[in-house]
Amino acid sequence: MNLSRYLLLTLTPLALSGFTPLVLASNDDCQFNLSQPVLDYGLMNRAIHPDSAPQRQLGMRQLSLTLSCTQPIDMSLFYRAMAATAERFHFAERGSYQVRIRDAVLDGQSVEIGLVAGAGQPPTKTASTLIWRPEHGVVPVQAGVPVQGRSFSAQLELTAWVQEQGMQVRDAVTWEASGAFDAIGAGRSREATLRARFAPGACEPMLSNGGVVDFGTLSKNQLDTEKSTRLPPKSLTLTVACDAPTSFALIMQDNRSGSATVTSDIYYGLGTDSRQNRIGLYSLNVDPADASADGFARLYRTDSTTGGVAWSTASANPIPLGKTSYLGFTDSPGSNAGPVLIQNLSTTLTVDAVIAPTNHLDLSSAIDLDGAGTIEIIYL
Repeated sequence: MNLSRYLLLTLTPLALSGFTPLVLASNDDCQFNLSQPVLDYGLMNRAIHPDSAPQRQLGMRQLSLTLSCTQPIDMSLFYRAMAATAERFHFAERGSYQVRIRDAVLDGQSVEIGLVAGAGQPPTKTASTLIWRPEHGVVPVQAGVPVQGRSFSAQLELTAWVQEQGMQVRDAVTWEASGAFDAIGAGRSREATLRARFAPGACEPMLSNGGVVDFGTLSKNQLDTEKSTRLPPKSLTLTVACDAPTSFALIMQDNRSGSATVTSDIYYGLGTDSRQNRIGLYSLNVDPADASADGFARLYRTDSTTGGVAWSTASANPIPLGKTSYLGFTDSPGSNAGPVLIQNLSTTLTVDAVIAPTNHLDLSSAIDLDGAGTIEIIYL
């Protein structure tokens, strides 16, 4: 609205009941402040609020706003942010938040708040407490009519939610969303930022016997000269303890990479002899029949060669632990939905080792089987 239009409106009698002309103030005449520009919802993971609701409330944060001017002006305020629904704003990819305004005071007197769709428009709703809807403004109201003033303050409550899928992160992430409070009559605006951090549910794997597999001392006579020698299998117990029910998978990293006598996703090296000959290989095999978790009556294995995008049909068949193929567990045979949420898992790892033919090795001195690997948790 330009100045000539404003003068015409103020000097010409109008028959509009309750009409109040828009008065603008210069920036030097007004101060507009927020009590805190950053609202932090803290660190979230499944262990904090373990539930299965489709949405989880991250909490409510409060801030106050004050607008003070040297002369009475229009106190309409607009909040500019991306809408998620009719009553919520967008918070990153899988979140939303709501702004509620209450305890409005104009020039020292409590007033109601009107919700307006645009500057100068009549309120569509009036209350002492209301939800600040996207693409709407608020204005102090007395007897149902917007009023001007020199000083306006109000309390805001910002409540945020996240969809349950948003909690399923593989790495720590930080969400941020910003919006601007616009005091159009004062020509002032202030930005507020919402922040929340998400972490995967922490899981700790442990192996029995400290993860050491000892095949004892083998003599040359126990090994085949022309063919590989398969050693008696050894077993370890693997336990995975998570701080909350978590969807995860297992992979194995070969700490002696390149020393296995066969190149494969499921075979790991036993190191090399003094002449850098490859000693052999081993595999880690999982039988779902030996696995147990939480209150599940039975577990089945499922694996993914696509990084968790697609999963094999769950079955009771044993499977080797791979370097790149994800191994998970479910309680539903025949399912392709991937691993279920598990908090405490126990399973047996069968270690099958194979020694290369002795005519390919330097047996002039003792050889140590030097296999080493790291079992890794992949959060889904």
